[in-house]
Amino acid sequence: MVFFWDPLESQPHDPDVKALLRIAAVYDIPVANNKATADFMITSKYMNEVYERRVLNYNAVIQRRIKELSK
Repeated sequence: MVFFWDPLESQPHDPDVKALLRIAAVYDIPVANNKATADFMITSKYMNEVYERRVLNYNAVIQRRIKELSK
């Protein structure tokens, strides 16, 4: 995902931006927020190869944390 935004300006849709970035993090989606990162991402060898992404089971993580906190 290539998503350019101005970090120095207040954004009226800031909660939507945060939600979008959170979803990208949860589903292990690469994100470029600037031209340099986008260039690296687009020219990466993984753009032309199969890439196995790692998606965490957040339900299991939450359950494990609850179990640890209840000790």
